[in-house]
Amino acid sequence: MKKILALILALAMIACLFAACGGDTADGDDPASAGSDVKSDAKIGVVLVGDENEGYTLAHILGIKAACANLGLSDVDNVVWKYAIGEDETCKTAIEDCIDQGCTLVFTNSYGHQDYAQLAAEQNPDVEIVAMTGDKAKASGLANFHNAFTCIYEARYAAGVVAGMKVNELEANGELTDANKDENGNVKIGYVGAYPYAEVVSGYTAFYLGIKSVCPNVVMDVLYTSSWFDITAEKAAAEQLIGDGCVIIGQHADSTGAPSACEAALNAGTVVYSVGYNIDMLTAAPNASLVSPTNEWGVYYTYAIGAHINGEKFDTNWAEGFTEDAVALTPLGPNVAEGTAEKVEEVIAALKDGSLHVFDTKTFTVDGKEVTSAFATDSDGDWVNDCDEAIIDGYYHESYFQSAPSFSLRIDGITELN
Repeated sequence: MKKILALILALAMIACLFAACGGDTADGDDPASAGSDVKSDAKIGVVLVGDENEGYTLAHILGIKAACANLGLSDVDNVVWKYAIGEDETCKTAIEDCIDQGCTLVFTNSYGHQDYAQLAAEQNPDVEIVAMTGDKAKASGLANFHNAFTCIYEARYAAGVVAGMKVNELEANGELTDANKDENGNVKIGYVGAYPYAEVVSGYTAFYLGIKSVCPNVVMDVLYTSSWFDITAEKAAAEQLIGDGCVIIGQHADSTGAPSACEAALNAGTVVYSVGYNIDMLTAAPNASLVSPTNEWGVYYTYAIGAHINGEKFDTNWAEGFTEDAVALTPLGPNVAEGTAEKVEEVIAALKDGSLHVFDTKTFTVDGKEVTSAFATDSDGDWVNDCDEAIIDGYYHESYFQSAPSFSLRIDGITELN
């Protein structure tokens, strides 16, 4: 089963990668073989929390391969790969081994790797260390320590618009019942989340606000699995939400568990549709899948590795979205509402030109009140937000002061069930 899932994930992510890179890589195993000579003897270390069997890490693997293809490097000769590295001392050991093998740039891809990455940066000032999804590089003051993320909240908002349009269609067609609504007549949405971290809160809030932008009368319940990748727990959480009457199931979790639960329920006659994450879920849910927001990590890896091999400095904090094609939506499913593609194109254009802001404070409340102040970063490590005011010009500036998501407000209309 694990090998089958890996194949599904690999095929889906490779399709996305070819779309992003123009399909000009001849050999997926070694992008540098696509007719270009290796241009550098640089060694790049890649320390990964998982492997190709889970979508999040697979996206990073393919991002590195895309960067190698773009830069004329070999993902075999120029890259030292470390798979399934825990968020513990084994991370520090893996980073040190990369350095011992000659790596002068090392990436880690999980938040739990960050402290070990920072320690390695302190002890190896001549090596550039990047803690992907981290938030401590700015405060560390280390010139060789970096954080990076994408503005995935933009893609989640756009995916929410897709979901909201589907809810409107279901309502117009008379397909919703009282069981699909709360006591106030609001349509129920469900969301399978990994942990109650800012990264997840930012994502599900963006998704919910995207839905509300086209379908105001909705509420959303969030169920946590306490794991980034647990196909059984994600499927069970989705089934619970479906049983509660939710007609859309979103997710910040890495497996096909939730989409497959939606597909089974839809095929059995229950009205429910899926919005996935990281990969195109149409293989797992050909009828229920509407779309998935996804990261295009090759954009960042090309930037950072390219700067490094050219002897140039790169950002301490990096976060980009639709403007730089660092986030995207997978192809729309066959059952999206009429006019969805045109509406999504309009929304993405507005996000790109700055006329639309995901966390516009006029679009949500907390305890019935508009929010006028919220802080993005912590100045002294005591986990009290007291450093950078994030609400400027009427919206929360997500991933502005740090690359990792910081939005952690619990807005009205969303309920965490556990």
